[in-house]
Amino acid sequence: MAEFVRAAFRRQLILHTILGLFSALLLLLLFPRFEIYWLAPVALTPLLIALARTPLAWQRFVIGWAAGIFYWFFLCNWIQFVLEVHGGMGAWGGWASFLLFAVLKGLHLAVFSWLAGILMDRIYAVAAVAALWTGLERTHATFGFTWLDLGNAGIDMSLPLRLAPTVGVYGLSFVFAMLSAGLACVVLRRSRWQLAPLLALPLLWLLPAIPQHVPATQQALMVQPNVDPEINWTPELEEQTERDLVSLSELASAPLVIWPELPAPLYYYDDPDVRRDAFGIAASHGYFLFETVALTPDHRPLNSAVLLGRDGAELGRYDKIDLVPFGEYVPPVFSFVNRVTQEAGDFVPGETVRVLPAGRQRLGVFICYEAAFPDLVRRFTAAGANVLVNLSNDGYFGHSQARAQHLLIARMRAVENRRFLIRATNDGLSAVVNPAGRIVQSLPPFRQLAAVVRYANIGDVTFYARYGDWFAWSCLVVSVGLSFLSRLTNRFGSFVQNR
Repeated sequence: MAEFVRAAFRRQLILHTILGLFSALLLLLLFPRFEIYWLAPVALTPLLIALARTPLAWQRFVIGWAAGIFYWFFLCNWIQFVLEVHGGMGAWGGWASFLLFAVLKGLHLAVFSWLAGILMDRIYAVAAVAALWTGLERTHATFGFTWLDLGNAGIDMSLPLRLAPTVGVYGLSFVFAMLSAGLACVVLRRSRWQLAPLLALPLLWLLPAIPQHVPATQQALMVQPNVDPEINWTPELEEQTERDLVSLSELASAPLVIWPELPAPLYYYDDPDVRRDAFGIAASHGYFLFETVALTPDHRPLNSAVLLGRDGAELGRYDKIDLVPFGEYVPPVFSFVNRVTQEAGDFVPGETVRVLPAGRQRLGVFICYEAAFPDLVRRFTAAGANVLVNLSNDGYFGHSQARAQHLLIARMRAVENRRFLIRATNDGLSAVVNPAGRIVQSLPPFRQLAAVVRYANIGDVTFYARYGDWFAWSCLVVSVGLSFLSRLTNRFGSFVQNR
């Protein structure tokens, strides 16, 4: 009899783990390269059904951990490529490090599953589970690596997208998680009262619609140099690359020239030839924005965006705050991993958000991976930026889906802040995104070219830009509190029954 019970438990655990893995698969299908966005409202449903039917906390944790490992492994498999090819780790080192990454990132979904199983039994399950998902999603940015949030799947859904200027991408995540929880309750034949929070969804119609067409009155020349990140640099190659960049910058007239983040060793502060060319570009156009390596007073490298005026004066500099794990610094737990960058030492983070003034334009310039941090980008807008610029080098991604994922993430930043976003990259995907998150101009990838792009300056500040992630953090506090309150209530009920 005991063996029969153990076998039944094993079968149940296997079945519920499969359901969890199915949710992980649905989450993967939301994003590039598949982009089946309409699955967003149901993606979490199989996992939630499994959690509601799993009474043991450790089993819920294991189910969620397995699903989390599966999800991060296939979502970010390009990290293995980066570590092997650009990090010089070889196949074995790249795979070992990437597997460790997936195991650690999977813990977020494990914690969610552990707590969500408690909440699924409650009358407030639908809203509480959605709040738990949203709150834990916000912690990704705090604990080392953030990438695609569930709400990013709603970038082309005009109704839920109305939440973005108010509560950011996390508002969309909340709606999708709530719909998944509601469907799970229906499948489990729970009380209709559990579905009551879904009655609030029509209130989305009361939020202001996202402006779809904003006239583009400004121009900039965006340069896409298509520099191979694996070049073995020689003085001759450096000179040729610099000449190519200058030539591209002279192809058309525009008051602002934008270079992307570059893998080329062109150091503005150390090389007089680079400074001469930079002064020339600024003098012929008016303003010149580019990325370079700056140094702290104690000579540690900074990844910086510099804006020059017509007279060659430095009008402002922003030092990158959120660095790329493995690319610009090595997380302590991965101290054995080689750096992707060829700098002599790890980059150090900047300390302050700075808006760069170009006449009436105030540029909020963030660099590469920083596009994945909603709270950072909105601080540029709150500080007065009327246009956003993302300088990036996605060459390290190869031809993987990471390029499209990165662009998708950046599009949401434009909507949250209601700003035009100019995204200048080394070899693609370079684009201009309007305040509705629509790509209004794009450059073909893997080609060396320059193009005049159009955008507009916008002055009003969204609620999200002004007040930040109050919604996501509130969701975390409330949902975790409800989880532990429910757990204490269950234990007290069991104690009373046993008495």
